[in-house]
Amino acid sequence: MASLYVGDLQSDITEAMLFEKFSTAGPVLSIRVCRDVITRRSLGYAYVNFQQPADAERALDTMNFDTLKGGPIRIMWSQRDPSLRKSNVGNVFIKNLDPRIDNKALYDTFSAFGNILSCKVAQDESAESKGYGFVHFETEEAANKSIDKVNGMLLNGKKVYVGKFITRKEREKELGEKAKLFTNVYVKNFGEEMNDDKLKEMFEKFGTITSHKVVAKDDGKSRGFGFVAFENPESAEAAVQELNGKEISEGKFMYVGRAQKKAERQQELKRKFEQLKIERSTRYQGVNLYVKNLDDTIDDERLRKEFTPFGTITSAKVMLENGHSKGFGFVCFSAPEEATKAVTEMNCRIVGTKPLYVALAQRKDERKAHLASQYLQRMSNIRMQQMGPMYQAGSAGNFFVPTLQQPQHFYGPAQMTQLRQTPRWQTQPNQVRPSGQAGSTGFATMQGPLRAAQRAQAPQAQQMRTALSARPITGQQGVGVANIQGRPMPAVNVQPAQGRQANYKYNMNVRNPQQQQQMTIPQPAPVQQAVHIQGQEPLTAPMLAAALPQEQKQMLGERLFPLIQCMYPELTGKITGMLLEIDNSELLHMLEHNELLKAKVEEAVAVLQAHQAKQATKKE
Repeated sequence: MASLYVGDLQSDITEAMLFEKFSTAGPVLSIRVCRDVITRRSLGYAYVNFQQPADAERALDTMNFDTLKGGPIRIMWSQRDPSLRKSNVGNVFIKNLDPRIDNKALYDTFSAFGNILSCKVAQDESAESKGYGFVHFETEEAANKSIDKVNGMLLNGKKVYVGKFITRKEREKELGEKAKLFTNVYVKNFGEEMNDDKLKEMFEKFGTITSHKVVAKDDGKSRGFGFVAFENPESAEAAVQELNGKEISEGKFMYVGRAQKKAERQQELKRKFEQLKIERSTRYQGVNLYVKNLDDTIDDERLRKEFTPFGTITSAKVMLENGHSKGFGFVCFSAPEEATKAVTEMNCRIVGTKPLYVALAQRKDERKAHLASQYLQRMSNIRMQQMGPMYQAGSAGNFFVPTLQQPQHFYGPAQMTQLRQTPRWQTQPNQVRPSGQAGSTGFATMQGPLRAAQRAQAPQAQQMRTALSARPITGQQGVGVANIQGRPMPAVNVQPAQGRQANYKYNMNVRNPQQQQQMTIPQPAPVQQAVHIQGQEPLTAPMLAAALPQEQKQMLGERLFPLIQCMYPELTGKITGMLLEIDNSELLHMLEHNELLKAKVEEAVAVLQAHQAKQATKKE
């Protein structure tokens, strides 16, 4: 158990911030903030994996409910086995909580009875307490002990209920069984003239009444409803059967039914609404049309008139707001064939002064699923376009040549040696703080330098860009150019046929002029490699391509920062900001090859030293 679940996170909290927070407890293996697959926005929780369970336990004990980015975070052990969560063993439900009781207060109250796996107070959209919460103990004994001791106690002046947690399915089953046997009857729609005595007189013929009440207004007049409680369920059932729908005055019919709690009524209404929605969707499937881009002068009658030639219209409605058209409406036909013909003929037809958009109407959830599918397809197409075709067929007598959209070049071993010996910017005599010296700024200052360094270090960054653009990064002969993942593709040795004089070495990017015979060079399938940085989620080229442009630099910066910090702690922010001026594909390659990163960092340090020396000369 060295993995922690961290919940209640603000949407802008990143892995770097969590690494800075949790690394003080011990070495961290990895951190992952869970994000939406499509929007890549944080889901509000993360997983932190430590090397040692003792470090994870220390973080849980000392950091739970600490404030991060203005809100408290909730930490608990990560339960990888869902059977433990679903078993409900040791799970306790608490209600009637004071609004001032938060997660920490609830945790402190119940931690005295045993180890707590999770603890949470339910909140609404505005982060206000709903008045109930849950505590999951490690053992059933601890849960039973908390029920015995806390149930009925006063917490912040309110008497709380503590009991075993019951799943929604079990509660629904229990309510269904109770619905068959009831003694309390709800009566409404009987007017203001009804009082308690008249109500009792009306219902006492069905059996013994234990209580009855007409709910009244402040002035004493009836609010039109009340309750009657019988001694046995048979009397209540007979009253409902006899009096429900009875006309008590001209045009007024009384309602008599089983009294329900608010939650039960809401659940029943929700179930009825869902059923009604499904029936309506099935009934109008393929015959209901959505029409938008309507001219302001088009009303219901004009809309019906325009679509009448295509079939029998059962309804036509222009949606209004404050008496003015909202620019869209619906037309429902009697048959799917008529609706299909109307879509074909009316879509893009100009009615009034605008061309109409006509399509089959969809429910909100169907539209969301359709848009999500379109987005994923579009992102897939963009990635394929960025990758480019792997092979391009040549004419007869030629072999296949890979087509690369943006060839990338990289340092080979010989060039790396030359680079270390003769840097582009000569190092100034000023001493640079060696790697590992005290004064590390840490991940807390990472986001600031990533942005501030790009603004404040404009001269250094400009020099860095000039130097990088002026200095091509070439590969070793025979290695070949980079593939679309930003990694060198090996050269291919082609064995000559019998009778040829020598072997030829074919470069993957250039056609060999000595060999014109037709042949096909087999290409190994590219291997998706990933950049692994301690405390960060592994980064791959497809992940980087899928992110938004403004997020790509952030993702690269979060992984560059700890590597540069190990070399030059006090210059980490400035160097990171300068390196982020480089193209993303080269940055990804630098993260994969430590020697190349070190060389670039040394060049950046030389630029900073030269700039500092120049500034010092101006001041003198």
